[in-house]
Amino acid sequence: MDVMRVLSEYNSELKLKGFNVFQIEEDDNATKAYSRKDFYKICLTTGKSRIHYADRSFDAEGTILFFGNPNIPYSWETLSTQYVGYTILFSEDFYTSGKHSENLQRSPLFKMGGTPILEISEEQRLFLNSIFQKMIEEQKSDYEHKDDLIRNYIDLILHESLKLKPSENYNQDKSGSERLTNVFMELLERQFPIENPDRPLQLKTAKDYAGHLSVHVNYLNRAVKEVTGKTTTMHISERITSEAKAILQHTDWNVSEIAYALGFEYPTYFTNFFKKQTGVSPSAVRG
Repeated sequence: MDVMRVLSEYNSELKLKGFNVFQIEEDDNATKAYSRKDFYKICLTTGKSRIHYADRSFDAEGTILFFGNPNIPYSWETLSTQYVGYTILFSEDFYTSGKHSENLQRSPLFKMGGTPILEISEEQRLFLNSIFQKMIEEQKSDYEHKDDLIRNYIDLILHESLKLKPSENYNQDKSGSERLTNVFMELLERQFPIENPDRPLQLKTAKDYAGHLSVHVNYLNRAVKEVTGKTTTMHISERITSEAKAILQHTDWNVSEIAYALGFEYPTYFTNFFKKQTGVSPSAVRG
């Protein structure tokens, strides 16, 4: 079977439902690849691993609870032969439906500079296991209000986690400027591709990125210029230009739709920007 087709179907189904909870040892390939820019992740795992999160790395052994923000780069290396636990993926739209209005980006568990990893005792592991198991049961049920119940279980995990002491076993082996630049560059790339003109680019300026990364814009600019030789704005403009070319060449969106999707208030602003960057008009690229 075509693995990419399976993953595409899995991602489409996940986006439609808004969440998925599963037991890690029963996970298949489809659940290991998803659009991280769309989904938050809470993972309860037991085993040995190394997690790279934003500008930090964390060596974990035993049971941990991990919180993944879709807009903050992270990767996971499994180091032990046995690795078990549970994971829930959920979109912000799913979580904020109904009575939920909390901004997850501001949560100490999910925000940049926050604490995404908690060490879990055996007693806490058993309690959290029971919550994940209840979510899996509800996910399979026909209960009319199961989405509300899933959101309540997520809330319970978040509140219990806020009581716990964060792990401090981080390793920072790169310069501050290099770490920040790497995080900025990956965060920039995660804004793309733009898949729908109705879901426009969210981070458009150096100030937007600095705010998202919880640093002053001048500090971000200095770090990026020091490491790459280019300003933050230059990197953003080049990536938006690249995306504009791809959209022009591979979609039938009109200029107004493209302008809106890429964060421009008016089509003329986009046209002027594109001409300045490329020397030609958008229509010349579409040809």
